[in-house]
Amino acid sequence: MRVALVHDWLTGMRGGEKVLAAIGALFPEADLFTLIQAEGACQSITRGRKVVCSFLNDLPGVERYYRRLLPIMPWAIGQMELRGYDLVISSSHCVAKGIRPGGARHICYCHTPMRYLWSQSPQYARHSGRVTRMGMASIAGYLKAWELRSAARVDAFIANSRNVAQRIGKTYGRTARVIYPPIDTEFFTPANVPREEFYLVVSALVPYKCIDHAMEATARLGRPLRIVGSGPMLESLKKRAPKNVRFLGWVSDEKVREHYRRCRALLLPGEEDFGMAVVEATACGAPVIAYKAGGALETVVDWECGSANATGILYEPQTVEGLTEALKRFESESAKFNAHVLRNRAERFGPGNFRERFMQAVDEELQREGGANRDIRLKTLPALRRRLTSITGKIIYPATARGGSQLAETLRATTVILSRPVGFIDGRDGVDGGLRDTGAGEPTASAGDADTGHRRL
Repeated sequence: MRVALVHDWLTGMRGGEKVLAAIGALFPEADLFTLIQAEGACQSITRGRKVVCSFLNDLPGVERYYRRLLPIMPWAIGQMELRGYDLVISSSHCVAKGIRPGGARHICYCHTPMRYLWSQSPQYARHSGRVTRMGMASIAGYLKAWELRSAARVDAFIANSRNVAQRIGKTYGRTARVIYPPIDTEFFTPANVPREEFYLVVSALVPYKCIDHAMEATARLGRPLRIVGSGPMLESLKKRAPKNVRFLGWVSDEKVREHYRRCRALLLPGEEDFGMAVVEATACGAPVIAYKAGGALETVVDWECGSANATGILYEPQTVEGLTEALKRFESESAKFNAHVLRNRAERFGPGNFRERFMQAVDEELQREGGANRDIRLKTLPALRRRLTSITGKIIYPATARGGSQLAETLRATTVILSRPVGFIDGRDGVDGGLRDTGAGEPTASAGDADTGHRRL
């Protein structure tokens, strides 16, 4: 059986790439298709595997400005029609699910529908410049229409959480099986070291993560805060950061584990799709203080549900005041959290469970009677229909419209403009990877970085 894997882009080992690596281990002979691969990135996934990139990868320095290419990403993935495969597995948070499977059975592991279009577009808009907001407003209708059409190319959806499964149902009108991402519970383990006074954030620095809430809440209480990660908001957050905040940038998985083992608690002020950092911290015995929404509802056992099984504290509303009160409540109860309870909770998300459930899903889909779902005509919600004009609703980029290489040559002249920093697409905000910071809040890949264990968040 010929298998093809599809991923949005390979620029560092974050949460989505960790899932891709786990899927790739199940299909070691599968070819891999992606829009962009930064030089030296994700070598643990690509080593010994045929990798096919889109024409976007031919643009000079594209890893620095790929986020600006969102308007043409649907067209680029449409150029990569697959031929001769029996099974296509896409790992998608942006456009990978829109690959043309060429008659193969297509299973999509969906990290989320495009959050900057649907569930969290207001958060991105508030933290974006005027030009970015105007640009997104001008293409949002077209992208939403493409999202709905491309979902019809998927035979079966797998969601990384019940939270995302609900988004898939609301956005695409499709059901999804839930299989949680694999957490390396053999690597992330507790240690016999004392916990220190600092709170910890492990996150991409993008709008919906609400990192500023953590900075202000800890500053009000005079508590130290360490932030692991980087992203488009790095410089703006640094300018506003109080003295109690320390930015650590990209660090190795070993360093992240050390911080999990020593921190007072992990803070999660944003709404996560799943939140792999939560389970990693829990596996290391660190309690979690999280906003009461999204994936945290599935990974954190709230103190209010009973101290015997608690792994953290869930709070609302999603404000600085809400987090401050949660910190006060935590500090009054922190001695009562049991490290063994935390560890047992995390082990439910181990890689063995993922492998077993994923292969079961693949087997059931391959045995299912009937053809692909590409003839499905999704019923657009009336509210969405009103937002889409008849023009944007009909935009289609046929794969034969123009050769990818020709378009690449046309775009080369624009790379000076495109290379300016921008931060609307967050690029799959799970956790992890290996890039070096350029100093502009936008990291680029360094040769061999994926094998160093460095994180790109």
